[in-house]
Amino acid sequence: MQYDILLIGGNGFVGRVLAAQLQVAGYSVLIPTNHLAAGRELRMLPKIHLEDVDIHEFDELQSLCARIKPNGAVINLVGVLHDKPAQPYGKVFQAAHVDLPKNIITAMQLHGLKRYLHMSALGADAHGPSMYQRSKGDGEAAVKASNLAWTIFRPSVIFGAQDQFINLFAKLATLFPVMPLANHQAQFQPVSVDDVASAFVKALSMPQTIHQSYDLVGPQVYTMREIVEFATRKAKTSCAIIPVPAFVGHLQALAFEFLPVPTLMSRDNIASMRLPNTLPENGIDALTEIFKMSRRSLEGMQ
Repeated sequence: MQYDILLIGGNGFVGRVLAAQLQVAGYSVLIPTNHLAAGRELRMLPKIHLEDVDIHEFDELQSLCARIKPNGAVINLVGVLHDKPAQPYGKVFQAAHVDLPKNIITAMQLHGLKRYLHMSALGADAHGPSMYQRSKGDGEAAVKASNLAWTIFRPSVIFGAQDQFINLFAKLATLFPVMPLANHQAQFQPVSVDDVASAFVKALSMPQTIHQSYDLVGPQVYTMREIVEFATRKAKTSCAIIPVPAFVGHLQALAFEFLPVPTLMSRDNIASMRLPNTLPENGIDALTEIFKMSRRSLEGMQ
């Protein structure tokens, strides 16, 4: 069977919402994944097909592109948050944010596919302060250097019912009566997962979005402290937030990196917070100005 869309990273937080929206819009979607069990809800959708494939194997990536219609599209949502310190970034960021986009581009070219939608991140910059930002910046550069009909999306922190950001702080607030918080003045402009997914779907039928990069942000800027306070209210609990110096946050992150559990916060995450994760001055609010959407607010989660 030939599919309209190859959705790489489609079994993740953003991908599941996007897959559902693509189905409603009438597209057939092929989703490669190493975690079939996690995609139980997606397998119930009639126009969504999940397949057990390692997207980092080029031959498998090429065979996936061969199953996309000539006028179809490839969407890449893959992103990881943590890696071991290295310059300019580690092997995990290299594989996910740089090598994978390059391999997707090559596989698409071999099969004559043109339309490519790429998930980057607000603040992506080859010379940015964090490994995450630098690797995302290099990934963007590879996309822009291709001959594909690309569109790049650069969202701020994405929130939603199953996000890994607000829900993390909500969980911590239920576990600890006091939360030491470094970088409490760091700024974010959280954007709804539904709005991000809608921008991807709309771009597929908007030729004017080709060879454009779009910053995706929500309607309001929050400090880290305000986000944690929101998460505490969401959890319906009380938690005293104690601002601590940056070096304490650095030590906390270092400790988290060595715990035998998934990393909650890394030193690289803290490095990313040196720059506001907000719409740049004189930046275009793409969701309202380009995609003509009314953005959802963080408070709407409650």
